[in-house]
Amino acid sequence: MEEPEVPTEHLHEHMEHHAKHSGERWTLGVALSSALLAALAAVASLQAGHHANEAMISQITAANQWSYFQSKSIKESQLKSKLDLLEAFGKPAPAADKTKLEEYKGDKEKIQTTAEEKEKEAQHELKTHQIFARSVTLFQIAISIGAISVLTKRPKFWFVSLGLGVTGLVFFVQAFLFATGH
Repeated sequence: MEEPEVPTEHLHEHMEHHAKHSGERWTLGVALSSALLAALAAVASLQAGHHANEAMISQITAANQWSYFQSKSIKESQLKSKLDLLEAFGKPAPAADKTKLEEYKGDKEKIQTTAEEKEKEAQHELKTHQIFARSVTLFQIAISIGAISVLTKRPKFWFVSLGLGVTGLVFFVQAFLFATGH
C-alpha cells in the first residue's frame, strides 16, 4: 500500500527563508516547529503505511486459511457421502476412511482458529494505520496553518498550528500504544 505523502516541504522552505530575512523572531519559532512537525509527519506516515501493509498481509492470510478450510470441508463432505453410501448398501466402511474423516474435522478446527486470529490481526493493524493517518493529517494541517501565520504575519495562527500539532502528537502516541497493546 502506498504511504500517505507529506507535501509540506515547500512551505517549510518558504518559512525558513522568511524567518531569516524577517525581523520578526516568532517566525523562527514557526519555522522550527514546522520542521519538527514535518519530521513527525514523516515518521507517522511511514508507520501508517507499514500498518496498512501488515493489515493487508494478515487479511490475505486469513482469506487463504478460509479457502483451505473450504477445501477440507469439501473433502470431508465427499468422504462422508462415500461412507453414507457404503452404509446404505450394507457394506463396511474402511477404518482408514473413518480415521481420515476425524482428521479432516481436527484440521478444520485448527485452520478456523488460525483464520480468525489473522482476521483479528488485520483489524488491529488497520485500526493502528487509521490512528497514524489521523496524526499525519493533523501534522500537515498544523504545518499549513503555520505557513499561513508567516504569510499573513499573524502569530495567532501559529498558536492554532501548535495546538493542532499537539493534537497530532496525541494521536501519534496513541497509535504507538495501540500498536503495542498498551
